[in-house]
Amino acid sequence: MPRPKPVIYGLYSWTPEFGLSYLHPANRRSFEWLEPLGKVFEKIDETEDWILLRYDEQQFKVSRDLFRELYGKPPFSFGDLVEQVNPEPGQPAHRGLISDVFWDEATDRARFQIVEKKRKVKRIFEADELRLA
Repeated sequence: MPRPKPVIYGLYSWTPEFGLSYLHPANRRSFEWLEPLGKVFEKIDETEDWILLRYDEQQFKVSRDLFRELYGKPPFSFGDLVEQVNPEPGQPAHRGLISDVFWDEATDRARFQIVEKKRKVKRIFEADELRLA
């Protein structure tokens, strides 16, 4: 089902040192466990007081104060089926769903982790190492 408006991608650079006032009480603990620093979120809705962010299959209400929009859209997003372009010689290509999107500040690019056969692949992939399957 298509979303009613374009998705906005961004970073939410919250750490425990900021305190809990930036997080909605209903999802404080799960947001802390996520460790959001360096992860790319989808901003899917907003109200006067909160914005609603999505990370993989989880949604979080947070204060708009710490959200920083990314103007370059990542080439893949949560749930996209991808496969590895050039696997190691003699190894099958990894193929799975995007489960994590990380932002590399040094290169100003997204990096990706996938789930393959219900398990996260330990390796983090650059965008040019993957293609839509």
